[in-house]
Amino acid sequence: MKEQRINEAPAIVTESLNLWYGTFQALFDIDLEVSRNKVTAMIGPSGCGKTTLLRSVNRINERLGYVRTTGSIEVLGHDIYEPEVDLVQVRKQVGMVFQRPNPLPLSIRDNVLFGHRTHRERGVKVSRQDEDEIVEKALREVLLWDTVRDRLAGAATELALEEQQKLCIARLLPVKPAVLLMDEPCSALDPNGTEAVEELIWDLRGDYTILIVTHNMAQARRASDECVFMLLGKLVEHTRTDKMFVAPKHQETADYIEGRYG
Repeated sequence: MKEQRINEAPAIVTESLNLWYGTFQALFDIDLEVSRNKVTAMIGPSGCGKTTLLRSVNRINERLGYVRTTGSIEVLGHDIYEPEVDLVQVRKQVGMVFQRPNPLPLSIRDNVLFGHRTHRERGVKVSRQDEDEIVEKALREVLLWDTVRDRLAGAATELALEEQQKLCIARLLPVKPAVLLMDEPCSALDPNGTEAVEELIWDLRGDYTILIVTHNMAQARRASDECVFMLLGKLVEHTRTDKMFVAPKHQETADYIEGRYG
């Protein structure tokens, strides 16, 4: 029984989370439990706090000097806002994928290895063969290996947008993150690219906890296990995706899903 409880423990827990940009309060008392090794989608109108909440989970908001946060966020049982927390380790455990693909101006191979080389212990040497295995494993996980295996030395920026986004996900995997944060990862893609990345996200569930922001209701419905609806900086509803889209508990959720505002 004890082992079962451990396996069911949420990957991310926020308690009474508030956040201000200067004097503007963007998040209000957010209490959220994100299930481990599942895909959780966050939906809501523009400006409702989705991206702010997402970026709080790896403390990337703090790059802005005027952000103030109260409350707590635990990732895998550790409060990431404790004073002694190492931000490098937080961002190693919690990877981030942005709206528009941002491959580095390097080769495909060097893009995949970038995080691994950055985070490995100083003085530790890794052979060319070991690096080749790391690259192949990561590219296979994102279903990109067969497409790029013969051009690993080519520039990553010359890939199609869909391939670039997959590569950005592959760049995170050698670091072995537990959580993947995705901020509208398909917004810059055409329908075919969107479908390919959605399939990838679905394939990665089970091995990673994925928290994704999307404005696309159909995408949230297709590509998530659970769904969070936010409005005006508050968490309105969090439940299984199928349940939210068929029988939402709150009228605000129903209005948004049915396109009455937002």
